[in-house]
Amino acid sequence: MDAIDRKILTVLQEDASLSIAEIGSRVGLSSTPCWKRVQRLEADGVIMRRVAVVDQTKVGLGITVFVSIETGDHSQEWLDRFAQRVSAMPEVMEFHRMAGDVDYMLRVVVADIQGYDTFYKKLIGAVPLKNVTSRFAMEKIKSTTALPIA
Repeated sequence: MDAIDRKILTVLQEDASLSIAEIGSRVGLSSTPCWKRVQRLEADGVIMRRVAVVDQTKVGLGITVFVSIETGDHSQEWLDRFAQRVSAMPEVMEFHRMAGDVDYMLRVVVADIQGYDTFYKKLIGAVPLKNVTSRFAMEKIKSTTALPIA
């Protein structure tokens, strides 16, 4: 990946709806070489997909909860079952295995506290867990999907 590929990625992360001609113009390429680079970045899996970023509050999902999970079972069988069940929960936006005193961290979005309670009950019923700690976000100060690749 060279500097032009990085520029293309930076432009696409800001606005993936731009035409190939506009992207090319911004990075100093004509349409055909720009299109070929974008196609290669997609084929190589660098560009995983293009999506619309939706304002969660405007669609009625005003609560963000960071959920820390500790488990007493670290077997592959447990992890596979846990990963399958949690990944299938639409409220889970991010799911990470952690190093340190917490085993897993989730970022969950729901409409309200009742929605979180429903989610919480599904979560604790999915597999045995040692400890679940919920932290409710009061305010979103920064949120971006753009990686600092420049």
